Amino acid sequence: MLLGLLLARAGVDVTVLEKHGDFLRDFRGDTVHPSTLQVMHELGLLDALLARPHDRAQEIGVTVGEQQVLIADFRRLKTRCGFIAMMPQWEFLDLLRGHASTYPGFHLMMNTEATGLMQSGGRVTGVVARTPQGELRVEADLVVCADGRRSVLREAAGLSVRDLGAPIDVLWLRIGKRQGDPTGSGGRLGAGRFVAMIDRGSYWQCAYVIHKGGISAIQSRGLDAFRAEVSALVPLFAGRLEQELASWDAVKLLSVSVDRLERWWKPGLLCIGDAAHAMSPIGGVGINLAVQDAVATANLLWRKLADGSANADAFTPLLQQVQQRRMWPTRLIQGMQVIAQNKLIDPLLDSARPASMPLVLKLLGRFPALRAIPASLIGVGVRPEQVRSPREVRR
Repeated sequence: MLLGLLLARAGVDVTVLEKHGDFLRDFRGDTVHPSTLQVMHELGLLDALLARPHDRAQEIGVTVGEQQVLIADFRRLKTRCGFIAMMPQWEFLDLLRGHASTYPGFHLMMNTEATGLMQSGGRVTGVVARTPQGELRVEADLVVCADGRRSVLREAAGLSVRDLGAPIDVLWLRIGKRQGDPTGSGGRLGAGRFVAMIDRGSYWQCAYVIHKGGISAIQSRGLDAFRAEVSALVPLFAGRLEQELASWDAVKLLSVSVDRLERWWKPGLLCIGDAAHAMSPIGGVGINLAVQDAVATANLLWRKLADGSANADAFTPLLQQVQQRRMWPTRLIQGMQVIAQNKLIDPLLDSARPASMPLVLKLLGRFPALRAIPASLIGVGVRPEQVRSPREVRR
């Protein structure tokens, strides 16, 4: 959606396909980080975005046993916004859609699911899509795959995926807030358990971390046992889970994967976001890394795409440049996520002893200035992009 907006405002004719009839998906990337807020500022949309319902997280803490420590302070960042905006993703997408629709070159097709690729002479020439009215074929000089970690289009393109491994899965829970509940997002570590808690204002969005494939064992012990485990880790929830977790339908499984394409492109096609690099939920950086991909793609491609006489093969060197620019931050962030999940979280889940405060958390608690480091890695990332595509270039 963001790439469609960036290209349309630069004079490119662009069509965005969305398989659903609306944006109302729950448990999606709801954290709009300072790097993305900076992009919205550069587009002149920051005030409009922040007028939408959201909560602000200026810091993140972790509770180990009874001891709490702050690990990231976004107020220390030298950015336009020193906070993470906790905003339902449908609000963010709706704002982008509304603004993009003001450009004549932007076309959005809802209830239109891309199911395959059109190819000719060794290059991609368009997509095949499913609509309520039947099959649709859309020709394009360039197809950008942004269809997520289970991308149908990257599979159709035959692009090779490197699996970095993920020993964990996540159970998403939605627990209503009550009067007197604390505010702020963070995490809790206990004996063999870890949960991240996102303060959504009226409810807690919780990521309960389990071993990869461990959902069957948890369900076999019964829902009452699971409620007891959650309450033991988060005493705040005691007495409210029978209502909040009335059935297993209230527990949503996220099968975690960390992978990336060896090559993000082929002639006529480019993958970005999770379709190019599936991220771990650690740090909640996936959607914001995808936004950076979109900005870099628009910066590098808008001239060729806006020039209707450009030969389609002329795009190929630019597709290579997109990957070269975005591969390094992807590798670095994924590398840190893999270390965290393999060296910290997975061993924690195997431990039967009460969790002890890791050394790195002790240092962050003792020296507040150090909290700017995780704040920068989470909130800004590596190689943040600036909008360099123009506005309303004549075609």
